[in-house]
Amino acid sequence: MFLVAAALLKPRCRGAPGLWFRRGEDDGLVRATVCRLRRAWARVAVRAGLAAAWVSRRSGLGAGSIIGGRVALALDPDALSRLAAGRCVVLVSGTNGKTTTSHLLAAALRTAGRVAHNATGSNMADGAVAALAAAADAEYAVLEVDEWHLAAVAEAVDPVVVLLLNLTRDQLDRGTEVRAVAAVLGAALVRLPRTLVVANADDPMVVWAAGMASRAHWVAVGAGWTGDAATCPRCGSILRTDGPSWKCGCGLARPEPDSWLDGELLHTAQSVTALDMRLPGRFNIRNAALAVAAAATLGVSPQRAATAIREIDAVAGRFAVIHRGQQELRLLLAKNPAGWAETLSVLEEARALLVVINAREADGRDTSWLWDVPFEQLPRRAIVASGERAADLGVRLSYAGLDHHTQPDPLAALALLPAGKVDVVANYTGFHQLLRRLAREAGTS
Repeated sequence: MFLVAAALLKPRCRGAPGLWFRRGEDDGLVRATVCRLRRAWARVAVRAGLAAAWVSRRSGLGAGSIIGGRVALALDPDALSRLAAGRCVVLVSGTNGKTTTSHLLAAALRTAGRVAHNATGSNMADGAVAALAAAADAEYAVLEVDEWHLAAVAEAVDPVVVLLLNLTRDQLDRGTEVRAVAAVLGAALVRLPRTLVVANADDPMVVWAAGMASRAHWVAVGAGWTGDAATCPRCGSILRTDGPSWKCGCGLARPEPDSWLDGELLHTAQSVTALDMRLPGRFNIRNAALAVAAAATLGVSPQRAATAIREIDAVAGRFAVIHRGQQELRLLLAKNPAGWAETLSVLEEARALLVVINAREADGRDTSWLWDVPFEQLPRRAIVASGERAADLGVRLSYAGLDHHTQPDPLAALALLPAGKVDVVANYTGFHQLLRRLAREAGTS
C-alpha cells in the first residue's frame, strides 16, 4: 500500500512533465489536490518512522534513532527539509567532540526554548530526521552531523548556524585525507549564504574551510593536536607559527578571534565567562567554549549558557562512572590519534586501564593509526588490550614498552584487572558494544 501511494504521489506539485492529470483549465485544482495529498503523505511518513523507532526500542533492537529516520526518508525523500522548516537549526560538525559539543549546545539553548537533538550521536540524515520527528514542536534543533554528510543535511535544513570544531585524521579508508574533508566542507559552506559559521580559529583546516563561508565568527580555543596541520591546506607550504598564531605565505592565516579562551575563561569584547566544567579534560573546556560562543550568536548570554552546561557530567555514556563488582569503571571514547592525545591527559596514573579496539565500518577498517598514538606517554599501570583487534593493539603496546595482558572479550578483560578504579578507553563500536553489555548485565543482576 505504501509503495502504491508513493508512486501516485511522486510527481512534484509544480506540475512536472509526466503528471497523470489532464492539462487545461483544471490544472490549478489538480495541482492543489496533489499538494494536499503530498502533505498528508509526508505526515504518514513521519508517523511510520516514529512507529518504527518505537518498535525498535520496545524490541530491544536499538534506540530507534536510525531506523525511524530511514523509514521516514524511504517514504518521503523530502522529510528532512519538511521537518526542519520554520526552526532555528544549528549543525555541529568536525572530527572529534561532535557529540559532546552538541549536548553542551543543546543544554544552553534549552534555556531559551524546546530543542530537538540527535542525542545518541546518529549523525547522518536519518538520525536528523528521527530527532526532528521526535520533537515536532521544538523551536530549536541541534544536529550533530558527520563531516561527509554536512553538505546534504545543510542543503535540506538551511541552518542558521554551522559550528565547526576541528579536522584531523579519522577513518582514512572512508574519509581519505584531511584536506579532502576540508575542501568538501568549504564547498558546502559556499552554498549557504545566510548561514553564520562559528569556527575554531586555531585549526588551519577549519579556517580554510570556514573561510569560504559568507559569514564567520572565530573562536580561539587553542590547539590540542597539530599533527595534521603542519602544512597549509590552501597551497601545501609549511605553516609558520608564532605562539598561538600561524600563517602561510599564500595569505592563509589565523584570523582575529571574536571570542577567545584564556585558561577556563571565555572572553568576548563585551564579557568574560568562567567555564566551570564537570566533564574532565582540557578538550572539554574547548568544546564548551565553542558551544557557548555558538549559543551567544543565537541570543543566549554566555553566562546563562555556561550555567546550563555546568550541570552535564556524562554524554551518551562518555565520561560515565559505572560500578561493577569491586571495580569503578570510568568510560572514555577515543577513536583516532588526535582523540587519544587528548584522552591521555585525563588518564589518572592510579587507575588500571582497559583499552578496547574494534575495526568495523564505523571505526574504519585500518588500524595503522594506533602507531600515531603516543602510548609511550602512559605511566606504568595494569593494562589489558581488548576488542576485536586486541592483537593489533597488543603489538603496539609492546613496542611502546608497556607490560599488558591481551583478552579480546572486554568483560573477561576486566577480570584481569585489580579491584578499584579502572579507566576504560574504547573506539566507537567497541565503546557502544561494551556500554550495551554493561547495561544488560546490570539489568539482570
